[in-house]
Amino acid sequence: MALTKLARAGIRHGMFFFCFTTYATSLFAGDGDAQRPNILLMTVDNLGYGDLQIYNPPSRIVTPNLAKLASRGVRLTQFYTASPTCTVSRACLLTGRIAQRHGLINQLPGLEGNYGVGLDHNEILIPEILKSAGYRTGCFGKWNIGFAKGSRPTARGFDEFLGNASGNIDYYRHVYNGKHDVYRGTAGTPVTEHHATGTYSSDMFADAAIDFITRHQNRQPWFCYLPFNAPHSPNPKNKLPGQINQWQAPAAAFARYGMSETETDPKLRYMATVTALDDAIGRVLDCLDKQGATKNTFIFCFSDNGAFRRNRDGIDIGSNEPLRDGGVTCWEGGLRVVAMASFPGVIPAESVVDQPLWSPDLLPTFANLTDTQLPDTRLDGKDALPILTGKSPSQHQSFYFEFRKHAALRMGDWKIVRTNPDESWQLFNLKDDPIEIVNESTAQPEKLTELVHEWQTWQAEF
Repeated sequence: MALTKLARAGIRHGMFFFCFTTYATSLFAGDGDAQRPNILLMTVDNLGYGDLQIYNPPSRIVTPNLAKLASRGVRLTQFYTASPTCTVSRACLLTGRIAQRHGLINQLPGLEGNYGVGLDHNEILIPEILKSAGYRTGCFGKWNIGFAKGSRPTARGFDEFLGNASGNIDYYRHVYNGKHDVYRGTAGTPVTEHHATGTYSSDMFADAAIDFITRHQNRQPWFCYLPFNAPHSPNPKNKLPGQINQWQAPAAAFARYGMSETETDPKLRYMATVTALDDAIGRVLDCLDKQGATKNTFIFCFSDNGAFRRNRDGIDIGSNEPLRDGGVTCWEGGLRVVAMASFPGVIPAESVVDQPLWSPDLLPTFANLTDTQLPDTRLDGKDALPILTGKSPSQHQSFYFEFRKHAALRMGDWKIVRTNPDESWQLFNLKDDPIEIVNESTAQPEKLTELVHEWQTWQAEF
C-alpha cells in the first residue's frame, strides 16, 4: 500500500528517484562509506514552554537529559507546532501539511473518534517516504490520528508499532475511557492487544524504542518515531471507581525531589511526571551512545502543543512562561513550544536558533537529509537543516494557524490573533512583545492590513 501511494505521489517503486539537494549531498561528499543517518523523532505531550529550566531558569523541574540533548546540538526558541491540540498537531507533523490541507482539523473525540478512520488514507506520511529509501521504521507511543483498518501505524508506513491508539491513557493501567488502549503490531501481522498493564507508559515506550534501535543499528538506517503520552494530564474516565485522578510517576522520580509516591500536592506530582519522562528519554539517548549510533543520528524533540491553562484545579499545572495562555489557543503559549535537535558534526553544539520554524518542516528536512524524493503534493514545510546549522535564515514568509474559533498568522516579527471570527484582529510585535500584551492594531494600521491580506492569501489556497 505504501509503495502504491508513493507511486501516485511521483516516487517510482522498483527504481527510486532521489532528490539530491546540494546541501544534503554535501553532508556525505568525499566519504563513500558514509551511511544515511538514522532519525529519532520524539514528541512529548503538552509540555509547557516554561517547564524546562533551559527555557525558563526559575523552573524547579529536574530534566537533565533534555538539557543534555539541547547542549549536544541546538535549542530552538521560536519553534511552532502547526496546531495547538494533540490529534491535529500529530497529523501536521507526519504529513508536512497544515490541517486545512489534510482535513483532520479537530481533536478525535472519544473511542468512536480515535478508533475511526481519522487522517485521510491518501495522505503520505514521513515513514512511507523513508521506507522508499530503505529505512526500517518504528512507532512507539501515542498515535491519536485514527485506528480503523487502514489507519493504524503499520498501514501508514511503520514496520513496527507498540503504543496507544488514543490519547491520554492512564500511565499504569493503559486505559482510555474505560478501554485497554495499548497495541502491538508488526508488518504482516494483525494489530493485537498488548497486555503490558503495570508498566509505566514512558518506560514502556522507551523500552520498545531501545529494542528497535538495538536490533537495527548496524543493519540498515532506521527511523524511530517516539511520541510519549507524558506529561498529558490525568483523566477521571481512565480511572477505576474510587481511584484518585492524579499525576503518576515511578517512585524513583518522586525520590529525586525527596518525596514519596503518596505526595498529594499536584504541582509536585507534575514535576515528578516530567522528570520520569526525562529519565525515559535519557535511557534512549544512552542507548544511542552505547550502540555508537549518536554520531550518525539526527534527533529532534518537541512538544506537540503548549501546556493547557484552563484553570482546572490540580490539572493545569504546566507553565508556558513567559508566553500567553496555552493549549487549544492560538496565543503563543498554545503554539510556540520547546524544541531541540542534535546531529553531531552537522549541527553545532551549544547553539541556539532564534528564528521561526514549525513542525511541518520536519518531513522535508528528513527527505532532504536522506536524499529521498518529496511527495508531489502541496507541503507547508521547508528543509530546516540549513537554519539548524546556522547556514541560512528561515525561508518562511508566514505561518498560518487556525483551530476551532481561534486563528493567527505570523509574518516576520508580527502576528495577528483572534479568538473568534466575529472579533477584530489583534496585532502584536513578537520581537518587542513576545507575551502579546500590547495590541498594535490601531497604532500600526498598515501592518495590520498587510498581515490580514497574507491571511486571506493563505485561505484562498484552501
